[in-house]
Amino acid sequence: MKRRFRVVVAKPGLDGHDRGIKVIARALRDAGFEVIYTGLFQTPEQIAEAARQEDADAVGLSVLSGAHMTLFPRVLEELAARGLDDVLVFGGGIVPPDDVAALKAQGVAEVFTPGAPLDRITTWLETTLDERERG
Repeated sequence: MKRRFRVVVAKPGLDGHDRGIKVIARALRDAGFEVIYTGLFQTPEQIAEAARQEDADAVGLSVLSGAHMTLFPRVLEELAARGLDDVLVFGGGIVPPDDVAALKAQGVAEVFTPGAPLDRITTWLETTLDERERG
């Protein structure tokens, strides 16, 4: 890792299942990232504000409630409203393949579904952020 990247991880909306995001947060920490977990029931505004305050390089979202097509784009909008278009947004959860493609078309960098290996997530994030930083 070129430098220690800062990642805000969040559970937007009314989804109260946080075991997966905690596993991801731990894996990211173990891989050398600085991780800020915002907790459950976060609004898109709160997530974007946390990214601004923490000077985040990336935001990871976890949605198991089925509201990903509403919440992920709202987070992107809130980041853009704060001039944080350069913050990498990735996510995970129960997301059908057609929705993965639609989210990527809207600016979500990657979506990981249940069962994705932790090292695949951490390696992807490190590689993607390193490449972005190089230019």
